[in-house]
Amino acid sequence: MSTFADAFYFDSLVWDWIIAVYLFLAGMSAGAVMIAIYLKRKVIEGDPSTNGIIKATAILAPFGIIVGLLILVFHLTKPWSFWKIMIFYNPSSVMSMGVILFQVYMVVLFAWIAIIFKDELMKLLNGRFPIVDKVMGVITRFENSLELFLGFLALILAAYTGFLLSALQTYPLLNNPVLPVLFLFSSLSSGAAACILFGVVFFKESAHSASTQWIHKFERPVVMFELFIIFAFFTGLYFGGGQSTAAAMAAIGGGFWASWFWYGVIGMGMLVPLGLNHFSPAGVRHNKAFIMLVTTLSLIGVLMLRTFILYAGQMTTL
Repeated sequence: MSTFADAFYFDSLVWDWIIAVYLFLAGMSAGAVMIAIYLKRKVIEGDPSTNGIIKATAILAPFGIIVGLLILVFHLTKPWSFWKIMIFYNPSSVMSMGVILFQVYMVVLFAWIAIIFKDELMKLLNGRFPIVDKVMGVITRFENSLELFLGFLALILAAYTGFLLSALQTYPLLNNPVLPVLFLFSSLSSGAAACILFGVVFFKESAHSASTQWIHKFERPVVMFELFIIFAFFTGLYFGGGQSTAAAMAAIGGGFWASWFWYGVIGMGMLVPLGLNHFSPAGVRHNKAFIMLVTTLSLIGVLMLRTFILYAGQMTTL
């Protein structure tokens, strides 16, 4: 059996790569929403529905959470029984609490998007559904509270993906209190990259606009802090002794997953985008091809980070 096969198939493996995609999509959705809410409240002047970043978030945020949930549902051994966990809640189950979070988040998210694009929605429906007009009238009056609540839910969702893994107590690398914080900042990183990529390239938001410039300034310290959290994460594991040290060394000390981490996550996903943004002339940084390159590298890096944490975390057990 090859090294590649050994890395992706081993006896202690419970959750495979498809769960990493789910974690990535849910985190990207939450990160994009947190960024879009801040932009709408503090940066964007005028109608937010005309802003490319907001338009991108209106597509990316629901897409991420819906596709992520579909992946989770059909990855279960009994996917057609998934409705039970959506009705019968278990307060002691991290998964069950996550389902509640997803449900509330999706309802509030769609209400927030409907408020932003209210004029377009009303024009599209053309009064054919009076109940929608009444509902829109009600939720619009609570726009500020709804927006703040959505931001809180997005924050919890971004961290939740880390809590979900940290609940696996028999895996020392995963059972780490720093993991939710790491996933929160990687969600912001992927959300920022996705917002710029789709906002500028597909929704024609100017690379010189206030919202795009703000995300550029925001993204750099987020990635720097993410690097610091990764350092703290593995330092704590290494000095934890016993299986914690073994887990840290198995993950980053050598072998397939160490190469994945150092060259993929740290190098290609973090240091290369940081370097390109820092050393490239302003004219180049505003080029669409350059934006596509840097944001794609960042998104791949976050997906590789989630995959790395998932697989490397399951290699060492207590």
